Amino acid sequence: MSEIPSSPPLGSDGYPAAGGVARRPAGVEESARANRRWWDAAAPAYLTEHGADLGDADFLWCPEGLREADAHLLGDVAGRRVLEIGCGSAPCSRWMRTAGADVVALDLSAGMLARAAQLNRSTGIDVPLVQGEVGALPVADGAVDVVCSAFGGLPFVADAEGALREVARVLRPGGRFVASVNHPMRWPFPDSPDPEDLRVVSSYFDRMPYVETDGAGRAVYVEHHRTVGDWVRAVVGAGLLIEDLIEPEWTPGRTQNWGQWSPERGALVPGTLILVCSRP
Repeated sequence: MSEIPSSPPLGSDGYPAAGGVARRPAGVEESARANRRWWDAAAPAYLTEHGADLGDADFLWCPEGLREADAHLLGDVAGRRVLEIGCGSAPCSRWMRTAGADVVALDLSAGMLARAAQLNRSTGIDVPLVQGEVGALPVADGAVDVVCSAFGGLPFVADAEGALREVARVLRPGGRFVASVNHPMRWPFPDSPDPEDLRVVSSYFDRMPYVETDGAGRAVYVEHHRTVGDWVRAVVGAGLLIEDLIEPEWTPGRTQNWGQWSPERGALVPGTLILVCSRP
């Protein structure tokens, strides 16, 4: 068996270069291994591109520009124990810390957590950082009041149902879970911000993961598609209650493109789905 390279080669844009793209099965271990390596390698380029928009201590829910300071989806976090999953460089956790939360930030990627540690030091806002997987949270049962995730973790896990059961396990009764994910409506369209590219090129019902591969056919990036109904069933199956499903509209005056998200496309179709849930 050939040895897996320690780091994927980078393209001219600083992101890991894909040798190929496929829609094929990708299980829990393959998805986690590929995405850990991808985000470790991509962290500098990603934060160079998006760091100013994300901020050092700010809570951006989605490319449409919805921020927690305006949306108040988490409620008052002061004095609450909060777990952020898929924290990246942890700007959301630092924002919550300034709002009085007792927060822990978790991510799969050591590269992202290294940047988070640097920002902890430069901002003087020190939040605990933990490397771990969403499907096996290193947290005791009923230990937290709030779990949140802003495009972190859930789109990349093969077993969303298992991840949501973990979220339910660590939440106390009455606790709150809010997560933003790619809107399932994005999957049938090309990955382009141009509204002229709004043509259906694949089936909305095709759940086969999107996989980028290296020259040897090994997965270097994996993203999983679920329909709106899939997300609802996964949340309910984990024992959580859905309080709201939010499809943010584009923030007036916001001009940033973010991958396939753009003001022009955002005026026509939803790009983000936010699950607002609680544990009974």
